[in-house]
Amino acid sequence: MNASLIFQIANPAATIAWLVLVLFPGWKYVRVFTVTIMSSLVFAGVYAFALGTSMAAGGSGNFSSLEGVSMLFQNPYALLAGWVHYLAFDLFVGSWISFHAQKLGISRWIILPSQFLTFMFGPIGLFTFLLIRALMRRESLATDPFA
Repeated sequence: MNASLIFQIANPAATIAWLVLVLFPGWKYVRVFTVTIMSSLVFAGVYAFALGTSMAAGGSGNFSSLEGVSMLFQNPYALLAGWVHYLAFDLFVGSWISFHAQKLGISRWIILPSQFLTFMFGPIGLFTFLLIRALMRRESLATDPFA
C-alpha cells in the first residue's frame, strides 16, 4: 500500500478518534476505542508496517544528528512511521488527560483547550493540563503526573 494513501487514511482516522474522545467522554467504550483499538492496534500496526517497509528499503541516516534524522525521513515510509508515531502518542496522551480529569473531577469543559492543544501540538497540551490540574488542586507542577 502506498505511503501517501495510508497517510490520507490515518489523518481522518485520528480526527474521528479525537472527536469520539471529546464528544463522548462518558461513553463506557471510549477508552477501549481510543487507547486499545486506535492507538495500540491501528496506529501501532500502521507504524510497524511503515517502519518495516522503510527498513527493508534500506537507506541512510541515523539518530545522532539533525542531518542524520533528516536523511532517515527522506524515505516516505519512514516519514509516515514518524507521523503515525505522533498520531498514536498524542491520542494516548489526550485519552490520559480525559480519564485523569474525570478521576479528579475536573470538568471536561475546562480540559478542552488542553485536549485541542495536545491534538495540534502534543507536549504543549500535556503541559497545559498539568498546569490546570496543579492550579485546581493547589499543588506543584512537579507533582507525580500519575497521582
